[in-house]
Amino acid sequence: MKRTWMMLLMCFLLAGCSLGGEEADACDSGGALFFDDFSGTQDCGWREYNQSGSVAAVNTEAGVLELSTSQPGQIWWTNPGRDFDNVIITTTAAQVSGPDNNAYGVICRYQDENNFYIFLISGDGYYAIGKYQTGTPQIIYLTENQEYIPSDAIQKGAATNEIRASCVGNELGLQVNGVPLATVVDPTFVRGDVGAGVSTLDPGTAVIHFDDFRVLAP
Repeated sequence: MKRTWMMLLMCFLLAGCSLGGEEADACDSGGALFFDDFSGTQDCGWREYNQSGSVAAVNTEAGVLELSTSQPGQIWWTNPGRDFDNVIITTTAAQVSGPDNNAYGVICRYQDENNFYIFLISGDGYYAIGKYQTGTPQIIYLTENQEYIPSDAIQKGAATNEIRASCVGNELGLQVNGVPLATVVDPTFVRGDVGAGVSTLDPGTAVIHFDDFRVLAP
């Protein structure tokens, strides 16, 4: 079934999208440009908040970054406050609870709350690459036919997926669980912060745990 989502940009989420943070070398590991396992051994600068039914919190007891929202059709996110150009982002994302008609994933080249790329998968097995850009409060899908696309590579429901997003030059690529899903070309943004985001399209609270968030040089 064709699936098209119109997720609104949350302009009042400024508090959750600050570019403040520590120096980039405070949270690196094994040659990574940035790495956080959310164990609490270091503060990597992720912005935490609890507002309007949405939460971003580093749960050091569970060793995860927890993002949740109960606001249908709205994307909520957080950033660690870094600045990169060409990167590969990898993370483990687990849907803990909530509607499968959701969206969650990672962000690259985040410049401000109006300008960034986002790589999304859903609990019912869809994926998309999109961007927010000044003057367009809704997400612009860059994947084929400007919509979400189904894939058997995505583990559905309360499951764990390995997400790999690449932002190299004008090419944006998405892999899930080792399977390449899409590569698109867009020249709009050349550098910026990274991040993680979540949305739900149905009533209920979507809860996603991110772990081992790593940023690598291509």
